[in-house]
Amino acid sequence: QVQLVESGGGSVQAGGSLKLSCTASGNTRSTHCMGWFRQAPAKEREGVAGIDSVGSVSYSDSVKARFTITEDSAKNTLYLQMNDLKAEDTAIYYCAWDYSISRSCTNLAAVIGGSADRGEYDLAYWGQGTQVTVSS
Repeated sequence: QVQLVESGGGSVQAGGSLKLSCTASGNTRSTHCMGWFRQAPAKEREGVAGIDSVGSVSYSDSVKARFTITEDSAKNTLYLQMNDLKAEDTAIYYCAWDYSISRSCTNLAAVIGGSADRGEYDLAYWGQGTQVTVSS
């Protein structure tokens, strides 16, 4: 079992920045991948950014060049630095975790990019989410 707790959400004006954190606890020593996802009101959840067990990162087209995903393994913490925020970035942001051998991790770029079937490739463990609101 893995528990995930996100923090760092809030309200910001367009063009501003926020940094989200996700701290993992439990069986975190296993090699894994992690990702950030978001869900806006009345929209389906979408991938934002992911990082695999060797540090390879992937981003959705909508956030590429504005968001940066990093992981501090010593602190069991995942980060998402969000710059140049736009009103359309408003959503609840969730972090997720799965074992490296899982189909979700071996297809992480497709999971983040949205081309993978979410029913088959969803990550196993999820946090409770943190709200990000961007006003224009």
